[in-house]
Amino acid sequence: MLRPLPAVLLAVLPVVAAGCHSAAAATAPAAAARPNLLFIMADDHAFQAISAYDGRRTRTPNIDRIAAGGMRFDRCFVGNSICAPARATILTGLHSHANGVIDNRAVFDGGQPTFPKMLRAAGYQTAIIGKWHLKSTPTGFDHYEVLQGQGPYYNPVLETEDGPVRHHGYTTEILTERALTWLCERRDAGRPFLLMLHHKAPHRNWQPGPRELDLFEGVDIPEPATLFDDYSGRTAAAAEQEMTVARHLTDYDLKLVPQRGLDEEQQSRWQASYGPRNAAWRADPPAPGPERTRRQYQRFLKDYLRVVAAVDRSVGRVLDTLDRLGLAANTVVVYTSDQGFYLGEHGWFDKRWMYEESFRTPLLVRWPGVVAPGSVNVDLVQNIDFAPTFLELAGLEPPAWMHGRSLVPLLRGRRPADWRRSLYYHYYEYPDSHRVARHRGVRTDRYKLISFPATGEWELYDLERDPRELHSVWGDPAYAEVAAELRAELDRLAARYGDLEPDKPREEFYAESAARLAAGVEAAERLRLPDPRPGELRADSIYATPLALGVFVTPPAEEADGVIVAHGGASFGYALWLDRGRPCFAVRDQGRLFAIRAPERLPAGRECHLAAALGADGRLELFLDGDRVAAGAGHVLGLNPQEGMAIGSDPGSAVGDYEPPFPFPGRLRELVLWQGEPPAGFAARWAAGD
Repeated sequence: MLRPLPAVLLAVLPVVAAGCHSAAAATAPAAAARPNLLFIMADDHAFQAISAYDGRRTRTPNIDRIAAGGMRFDRCFVGNSICAPARATILTGLHSHANGVIDNRAVFDGGQPTFPKMLRAAGYQTAIIGKWHLKSTPTGFDHYEVLQGQGPYYNPVLETEDGPVRHHGYTTEILTERALTWLCERRDAGRPFLLMLHHKAPHRNWQPGPRELDLFEGVDIPEPATLFDDYSGRTAAAAEQEMTVARHLTDYDLKLVPQRGLDEEQQSRWQASYGPRNAAWRADPPAPGPERTRRQYQRFLKDYLRVVAAVDRSVGRVLDTLDRLGLAANTVVVYTSDQGFYLGEHGWFDKRWMYEESFRTPLLVRWPGVVAPGSVNVDLVQNIDFAPTFLELAGLEPPAWMHGRSLVPLLRGRRPADWRRSLYYHYYEYPDSHRVARHRGVRTDRYKLISFPATGEWELYDLERDPRELHSVWGDPAYAEVAAELRAELDRLAARYGDLEPDKPREEFYAESAARLAAGVEAAERLRLPDPRPGELRADSIYATPLALGVFVTPPAEEADGVIVAHGGASFGYALWLDRGRPCFAVRDQGRLFAIRAPERLPAGRECHLAAALGADGRLELFLDGDRVAAGAGHVLGLNPQEGMAIGSDPGSAVGDYEPPFPFPGRLRELVLWQGEPPAGFAARWAAGD
């Protein structure tokens, strides 16, 4: 949870543009080799509401600038179409079951590796401004200003590293101002940056800003062909949800009742626009049936498109600022949404389903000088690919454990021969909001198979013949071979990603997540060696990752010297050693040495327990018999060490300030190596033999 603080500061929005015009010299040469990364994400922004994809409902000229100057991905999908899980997947490159966030009730484990942590460790300045929505404090960022939970449309409180700050105004505009302030005033011109500007809009309940209150008034928005879907031709699941435009939009959604969170002046402006509309509605209420559905659709969609218009204006301001600062040529701009959204298709609003409108999400990427302007990609890509893409853009090799693949080859116009031919999906959040049945499935270029484990039912769609997914062909003998192939492919993908318990209760996920959060457990986190011998070991990847180690040590003399554990060398690595009997712990990152030393020597001939930790924030700690004896600033590793791990000596180049191999002459027992944030009280627990 975000930490509680006794007071909330009141922020006055700065006038940003005045500080933003100097800038050809704003970027130092050191940053030019690696591109800056601007990652803009909206919440629930349907691809159908971006005119670069579909211009029938609205115009988004600024978002379209990204498409015109770069690549539009026409088949980008998500792995779990709901807010928090999508965000966790984007950060980690892992599907929901692997990152621990299966639904909006789960808490994100901030100790696990994420692409912002890896970029930060590699020298990027990192910041996130806007929606976080993961129930934990952001990690991996030099700076953050994030909404509390979902956040309101007006007058938000932003959590920062210095505590909560209350702002006055329209949230989309405030987030834009804060992002521009960071670009103009807080950005280190000597480093490349990652700026994540993540909007609340256009999430429900679609409250327009002051500038958009009357937009689209007097205009009829086109209706989708499936607005009056009767849900025949499929399993019962599609009919049993609670997300229809006809029956499940509330008076609050439709703005027929007063809106919360507005001050007196904002309420007055609001009432000037919605008061007459509401009076007309009450004077001529829609009749139940198609008339009510149509009028509610117009109300819902106009408000949705109004909040989208504010996001589009925000994008324009940010792009213009990049131009003024001289940053545009060396900045990759990415625009996406956490998932898709129904704009009346199938009679729905909201998301969650594996049907196309919520499964598919917009993705636009502008990379000047690399991506061909106005290009279009139709390969199957997914939000598990975002993290490895950002890493490769920064010149880093994506870890093999990530489920996704970098999109950089596609951005360069070179499709790998082994690019995926199918996508995996798993939605969990039933019976919570909207009562959408739990389901999982697989999509290929032409077909989609959906499994509903609770009922044992299946749906199969031929997307070429039935692009609106109205008629399942499951059980049709003509598709028997396709069905068998897709079932096998679903099993293959589940095994590939380790999602081997499709019926696993959500409560078990919560229990595992809670245990992981309490204990700091990461996958393959601990290597325990009861009787460690001098020599070298194979070690897992540790870059951009916190770690800890512990060992029982018996020095033969009071001023014994020598390396206990060393992993890496003079460029990247960590080491624990004794210097004339004094325990020392250090990391090296890009050749820079960060070291701490205990003030006292170890007693000769007596077994002691030493433990050391490198935190996610780079902090170094050293413990003797469970008590902390030294601490200081360090740095997580920007790259994985090229030299291996050694026990009892350092046979390669030195991590610390000693002359290798610097062997340790004493006895070592019960060495524990921990990848990830260690458990609470780990040093004392390990010293006690736990």
